[in-house]
Amino acid sequence: MKPPLIRVVFGWMVHFYTACGMLVAAWIAMILMRTELTPEDVRSCFLLMLLATLIDATDGTLAKLVRIKETIPSFDGRRLDDLTDFLTYTCLPLWMIDRFGMLPEGFRWLLLLALLASAYGFCQTNIKTPDGSFVGFPSYWNIVAVYCYLLPITGWHAVLFIGFFSFMTFVPSRYPYPTQPGRLNMVMLALSVPWIGLLLAVFLKTWEKPPSEWSDTDRWNVWVAALYPAFYLLAAWVLSLNRLVFGGSSAR
Repeated sequence: MKPPLIRVVFGWMVHFYTACGMLVAAWIAMILMRTELTPEDVRSCFLLMLLATLIDATDGTLAKLVRIKETIPSFDGRRLDDLTDFLTYTCLPLWMIDRFGMLPEGFRWLLLLALLASAYGFCQTNIKTPDGSFVGFPSYWNIVAVYCYLLPITGWHAVLFIGFFSFMTFVPSRYPYPTQPGRLNMVMLALSVPWIGLLLAVFLKTWEKPPSEWSDTDRWNVWVAALYPAFYLLAAWVLSLNRLVFGGSSAR
């Protein structure tokens, strides 16, 4: 039995919504191709990257509402989503780290290592577990790029930072998947709302200077906004250790 036409129309609208993440990625790429980048260009890249992340966080819910697999069985929205995610979570953030000069001279090869690690992670069939977790560092290079620039983390500190998370892609720790069921996931989803608010407060202001020259008030906002990813990682590693030692569930 064919689904109603209106549902098919809504289904294609959801697919187009997912594809908008790829259009946002193209916009970021056009900015990064400029010969000279200003602090405002950097701010625009981060704002667009946040927009792409919000699209990715909400398109799955819309797809479920229209029962997308039943409505348009001939088109695999998951593949489109994975293509877009690899651009916005891995390729473009790593390019941003390079263009924004966060690594010392002679260490650009480290970005290739991070790229290969992320490709490995994306291709794992068990990357998402039934209990609502990611296995291994879930290629959040967009967040790594944000905090490398804002804190800032540069030079040898950036080498260690990027090298560490590249390595953690291969370590089967469990990381919360905020949009999935589970108590920890629900907590992380709730905390993501004020976190996004704090990032918007940082991103929506005019950037006339790089973060290293910002006022103490502006830098304080950055440090407060860094508490969420710090808690996310701490929760992931503590609960992964609990699962290893006691056999507990990392998603709950």
